[in-house]
Amino acid sequence: MAHPRLVKPETQGLVHLTVLRTERLSPHWLRVTLGGGEIDRFRPMGYDQWFRLFLPLGGDEGLERLPAKANKMFGYLKYLRIPDGVRPVMRNYTVRAFRPATATTGAEIDVDFVLHGSAADGTAGPASRWAESCQAGESVVVIDEGLTFNPDRGTDRVLLVSDETGLPAIAGICAALPSHATGLAIVEVPSAEDALDFPHPAGVTVRWIVRDHDVKPGTLALQALRQASIPDASSHAYIVGEQALATEGRRHLVGECGVPKDQVSFCGYWRVGAASPAPKSRRATAEAHS
Repeated sequence: MAHPRLVKPETQGLVHLTVLRTERLSPHWLRVTLGGGEIDRFRPMGYDQWFRLFLPLGGDEGLERLPAKANKMFGYLKYLRIPDGVRPVMRNYTVRAFRPATATTGAEIDVDFVLHGSAADGTAGPASRWAESCQAGESVVVIDEGLTFNPDRGTDRVLLVSDETGLPAIAGICAALPSHATGLAIVEVPSAEDALDFPHPAGVTVRWIVRDHDVKPGTLALQALRQASIPDASSHAYIVGEQALATEGRRHLVGECGVPKDQVSFCGYWRVGAASPAPKSRRATAEAHS
């Protein structure tokens, strides 16, 4: 039985949130915790739940001018009509963790940003610059997009592969897997300090690979995948990160290992040499989704 590539959320309206705090986790990771605002409208789904994040680099005016369906074709065209300098930057991010409200605290969403380059010397992208400089109380807007890891494809046996950009997704998946799940997670990171441990079922082995600075991201994770013992066809394979890792990894599993296409979820989050994500990057095309 074929299962849908994506699991859509209940609603996809604009959700206004506020920065609560930030925390530097490692040389290349910074966590921004969001809450307040309209967080009661956000419905956590677990696994690799992702969303469109709109950053007010031109001030809150841009957030107030966002069209209701900025993630859809006509809404996106309206979004593009917001003047340069006012128009918010839109990027895709994963829910690293969601904590529901308690008697004393409101609900919170952790979002982990990969920091490539430096805001100080001008080599960082706009999202990294914002993450490094944002302050508590600043506003953002998110649009929920649901899951790429469809649990109906299987959660008992998994094969998870990513570079550092997919680490939040793999951590979220592992947190949502049943305790009896088994499998392998291969995660490539730019430094040993960036190998941020995360809870996972005892039967899932996590293999960290540290990349030298002159090696193309995703290369070592792809190599490790090709050398790994591939689980049986009932396993759910999930490959995300740099575009070549996602597409070549899927090609290897399906073409060389005989894994059914319906059991492979994959997505190219970014591409080496591209200044920013292409308009249809991450989960905007069938090829990039799975």
